[in-house]
Amino acid sequence: MFFCCFFSSESCDEVLASPLPYSAFTSSSVMAVDFGAGYAKLNRRVGNGGWSPLDSDRYQWLQVDLRARKQITAIATQGRYSSSDWTKHYRLLYSDTESNWKPYRQDSNIWTFSANWNSERAVRHELQHPFVAQYVRFIPLDWSEEGRIGLRVELYGCAYWADVISFDGQGVISYRFRQKKMKILKDVISLKFKTAKGDGILLHGEGQQGDYITLELQQAKLLLQINLGKKFNSKSDSDTLPGSLLDGDHWHSVLIERYRRSVNFTLDQHTQSFRTNGEFDRLDLDYEITFGGMPVSAKPSSGARENYIGCMEAIHYNGDNITNLVRRRKHNLTFSCTESHSFPAFFNSTSSLQLPGRTDADTVSVRLQFRTWNPSGLLFFTPLMPGGVEVSLVEGKVTVHIYVTLGSGLNDGQWHSVHFLALESIAMLTINGDEMSTVRAALPIQIRTGGDYFFGGYFPRTDLSPSQRSFQGCMQLIHVDDQLVDLQSVEQGMLGSFENVSLDMCAIIDRCVPNHCEHGSKCSQTGDTFKCACEGTGYSGATCHNSVYEQSCEEYKHLGRSSDTYWIDPDGSGPLEPFRVTCNVMEDKVWTTIVNDLPAQSSVAAGSRAEDKTVLTLNYSMSAEQVNAVTSSAEFCEQHVAYTCYKSRLLNSPDGSPSTWWVGRGNEKHFYWGGSGPGVQKCACGIERNCTDARYYCNCDADLRQWKEDAGMLMYKDHLPVSQVVVGDVHRSGSEARLTVGPLRCQGDRHFWNAASFNTPASYLHFPTFQAETSVDVSFYFKTSASHGVFLENLGNPDFIRLELKLVSLSFDVGNGPVELTVRSSTPLNDDQWHRVEAERNIKEAVLRLDKVHREARSAPPQGHTHLQLFSQLFVGKISGGQRGFLGCIRSLKVNGVTLDLEGRAKVTPGVKPGCSGHCSSYGMHCQNEGKCMEKYNGYSCDCSLTAFDGPFCNDDVGGYFESGTLVRYDLMSESSSSPAVKEGNSGVLSAVGNLTREELSFSFSTAHTPAVLIYISSKTQDYLAVVLRHNGETRSRIMTIHWIYESVCELQVDHYPTVSYTLPEASDTEFNLVKTVFLGKVFETGQIDPVLIERYNTPGFVGCLSRVQFNRIAPLKAALRTGVPSTASIQGVLVESNCGASPLTVPPMSFPFNEERVSRDGVNRDSAIIGGIIAVVIFSILCTLVFLVRHMFHHKGSYHTNEAKGAESADCADAAIIVNDPAFTETIDESKKEWFI
Repeated sequence: MFFCCFFSSESCDEVLASPLPYSAFTSSSVMAVDFGAGYAKLNRRVGNGGWSPLDSDRYQWLQVDLRARKQITAIATQGRYSSSDWTKHYRLLYSDTESNWKPYRQDSNIWTFSANWNSERAVRHELQHPFVAQYVRFIPLDWSEEGRIGLRVELYGCAYWADVISFDGQGVISYRFRQKKMKILKDVISLKFKTAKGDGILLHGEGQQGDYITLELQQAKLLLQINLGKKFNSKSDSDTLPGSLLDGDHWHSVLIERYRRSVNFTLDQHTQSFRTNGEFDRLDLDYEITFGGMPVSAKPSSGARENYIGCMEAIHYNGDNITNLVRRRKHNLTFSCTESHSFPAFFNSTSSLQLPGRTDADTVSVRLQFRTWNPSGLLFFTPLMPGGVEVSLVEGKVTVHIYVTLGSGLNDGQWHSVHFLALESIAMLTINGDEMSTVRAALPIQIRTGGDYFFGGYFPRTDLSPSQRSFQGCMQLIHVDDQLVDLQSVEQGMLGSFENVSLDMCAIIDRCVPNHCEHGSKCSQTGDTFKCACEGTGYSGATCHNSVYEQSCEEYKHLGRSSDTYWIDPDGSGPLEPFRVTCNVMEDKVWTTIVNDLPAQSSVAAGSRAEDKTVLTLNYSMSAEQVNAVTSSAEFCEQHVAYTCYKSRLLNSPDGSPSTWWVGRGNEKHFYWGGSGPGVQKCACGIERNCTDARYYCNCDADLRQWKEDAGMLMYKDHLPVSQVVVGDVHRSGSEARLTVGPLRCQGDRHFWNAASFNTPASYLHFPTFQAETSVDVSFYFKTSASHGVFLENLGNPDFIRLELKLVSLSFDVGNGPVELTVRSSTPLNDDQWHRVEAERNIKEAVLRLDKVHREARSAPPQGHTHLQLFSQLFVGKISGGQRGFLGCIRSLKVNGVTLDLEGRAKVTPGVKPGCSGHCSSYGMHCQNEGKCMEKYNGYSCDCSLTAFDGPFCNDDVGGYFESGTLVRYDLMSESSSSPAVKEGNSGVLSAVGNLTREELSFSFSTAHTPAVLIYISSKTQDYLAVVLRHNGETRSRIMTIHWIYESVCELQVDHYPTVSYTLPEASDTEFNLVKTVFLGKVFETGQIDPVLIERYNTPGFVGCLSRVQFNRIAPLKAALRTGVPSTASIQGVLVESNCGASPLTVPPMSFPFNEERVSRDGVNRDSAIIGGIIAVVIFSILCTLVFLVRHMFHHKGSYHTNEAKGAESADCADAAIIVNDPAFTETIDESKKEWFI
């Protein structure tokens, strides 16, 4: 009920642009009439197949007028039809008014969309942040090298409607309650606003008891104040200031959700949570709540604050649609939003705007408004005759070249006005219209203007040298010679000139909102970046993420520290602040001591009434959460309590209600005393059976007129510490009691010593996916005698995070390609000694630290890190594919400040043991894919030279991505003779020699394009072997194996499907004569080839991924990619190495029993006892799919296709076709669509 428009997010995917008329599309220019903007509709071929501008540069744009405001959820682009014209990257602007454009932002940056790499394929982007607009502009940034800018576009979304109300600063909307007073436990308030003013009241409500709620703009930031029942005191109100630059005349959405004292405050999808001040849970308001300003009846103490000037829409208050109510009651309000008259210009460090002025005049008069985060920059420069005048920003102050300075702190992102006037020999400078502070100075020269004014940058090579050369920020309302400059004429090329200036928009970004500086550190910024001040926070790093303190007293002991008071931070980078504890370091133990403020032997005073109990509250030197962090990680905790009594009972009897109890962790009551345990309502003497009176279980329960004591240790650590003691028997005449609660003492650190031993390369532990969207940190200790191994990995698509021992390296992908950090140690890391690894990735940088000595850092890309999307489980000890397993011990593994329970998982996982303490016959099974196990003195290794795989276990896919026209050629025989090109045994690359009667070919591929040649093997004769994709092929990932069992029989296997055999005709020649060359991706053969095959399948060539290519004992693709190994392989075109995401082909999944309950909704089996995983690719039809196998013989030529079963013509997919042909296969098809673990 709080949405402003009538659509659901599930159905908001309508086509918006294609139904529009030609006139709804406009552009900066067109190359010719038939290249017009109206032809730029997705998948349309009218005109010349799309829009192309006259010039291909970054000043071009294509605009779509949706005729009304729409909700935009997705966009798509295409190149110009059947041409070499397309756009590779673009930006998106949007507006309600065809002016004051707003750039689309994502991850706190102006977002650049990746677009097209050919003219036909459409590229669609789902918007992370949908927006509402009537006008949308596409700004091409990069385009085809072979052609020019070409564009066809589509917008997806749905209709949007909301009542809009305009506020002029005079009137307000008053919403009167149905009752005179409202006591509100829960509030939900939502609205949208846009304004060009930085100050004003959006809503206000107040009550007689001091309750109030106010939402107010202050210096273009939003201030929410809520108070529940105390005197009006602005200095102690619950308030928050989210957002920034909210006066840009763009729409912003607000949602306030309050339940009791808990508040969620959301501005433009960024939520802050806080607790209100006040003593109660209900918000008591009188009469009304107002929107747009303060009510007439507001208390004088509320202050004289400005009313709101701007627009609001979709105002909802606790279920009531305020805007709709106002419209129905026909109030004298304007139900439309006036168009903005500002025409801002956005400057970067390479921008310059040149405007004309009067020549040879005796007056310089320039007036403008600017906003920036940079402390220094050139506002404008004008040459004089002779000399020049420069007005710049220097360290946040406006400075004229003759060293006149005025103002301070002007780099705060707010709009500021500058007026410079030089008349004859007098100069005047005024800031923000304050005439009282105008600075006047005499000029040493007589003013004679040169006629040109340069704003934001001055780059001509002249003798003039301004101290500042550029400006980053925005300017508007520029006046030259007392005339307002028409920047729209500048944009149209009719006035002045500009370079790299974005007109009619202000794209300045507040990089400190949301604040990425953590743990209370202060954020400061420039136009390009931000930085965090970590001083005094207890944290360090680019975002103040890493604690500078150790996690426990145990860790200080192992740094050689003695007993003392130390700062500790149990959760590292987590939300808990560091705190001080006393560390008592002993020979066998380390005690952590936390004291409270209750003096020993504190007297317990009686209440004012007999039925009242006395409550003694204990305060510790830290928060309850910090104390709980200590007890949670400790092996053992204890706290001494003593109750000294004189005719004052303690627990009475086990069958009765206790007179006294204590409150511990979680505010739980406990009815046992020191020396006893949970569930036993006794004191220590009751356990030991030596109480003063055997009828009772506490000394004090004897109710004697003499001093007695019940004392002992509370040792159940999940109940500690003691936060309150409630004493009930001190109101009787003559009753006295004294209470002692000692410090909390804990020893041991389960987190610091939580360890697991990985005994085989295949052993691993797995944990839930950790959250790493904007930042992640990992720390742990390890020791090993191995030189390589993967510590941990978490995968996404295509993102991943991996920590690996090479020396020590951190690998991760954030959408900008893989980045690897490597830290080198001066001593070997496989010395079986403990080493500490700390890895962090945040929005500014990635950092890897080793042993707190070695450090390597890599800054984030200029556009910033994208959100790291991970979905797989976190694998510890190896990567999910099974390669490069770690041998050794890992302990104290923390992810985002949370310690993972290695020991707990190790207890139920084969191959991994909790805690830390001839080779091929035992480990030869790990050499996969026919890799050969090689004995070593201290282990083993796998020789992969005769396989199509790499890696320590020969199971790293070697593959490559083929672009259009790319081919790999591997010569088995020289062109000039019939001798082998490469002899057996040379660097492990074996050649098929001469005439073959037995061949075996296997490979994996993935593509979205047909037809294509996958592999072609030629000969000196007419014989050849080819595998091609047909037009009707289903193009998904495939693993294919083809081999001849004997001379006239061929077997074909695709993925996990049963092997299919073919028998050659009896008249066929069974020898493959004079095998010459293997081609991958495309055929480029000068000898005899099948012209039909080439004509149908060789153009444009294979586009996609090939991997695991092996022909007999040759791996041609691996030979081509491994340039250090001599071979006859060559590459034409662009081949990028990639594993293609191929899955290992092992035992078919149908041979395993399947338990439906053990598969989660995403189809992934999470059984922790399983060591490896195989993805059985979901396949559509061998027939519908792909494979066309041809073997052409010298005496007889024939084409051999995949087996077309009866009924396959009508089958929807390969699975269906196989079912028709083989009823026995019915039960295994569903299993082939699951993920399997062995």
